[in-house]
Order: sequence, then structure tokens, then C-alpha cells
Amino acid sequence: MHRMRAEEISQSPEMKHVTYNGKQVYIQQVNENGTARVFPLDAPQSEFDVQLTNLYEQL
Repeated sequence: MHRMRAEEISQSPEMKHVTYNGKQVYIQQVNENGTARVFPLDAPQSEFDVQLTNLYEQL
């Protein structure tokens, strides 16, 4: 995923369908180093950082 799109999604009031390793995640923030802080929708307490290139938006 491109950095600009990840930032748009993280700031959007609408929930977007974003996946990481096949699981739907919520983007909390986009970091300066090309990663994003995310958590799985089914486990919001499990936050972690992922490379933006490993996030996919399902349209």
C-alpha cells in the first residue's frame, strides 16, 4: 500500500477493508519509516507494526 493511501485510511471516519496476511486490520497510524501501527479487528489489544507494502486494501 502507498504511504499516502495508508494515511488517508487511518484518518478516515469510514472503516476500510484493509488486510495483513489475510486478516482484516485497522490502521492506527502511519510511521515515518514506511511502517504502520495496526491491530486485527478480532484482537484490538494486539497492536503491532507492519511494512506498508504488506497491507492491502480490498475494494
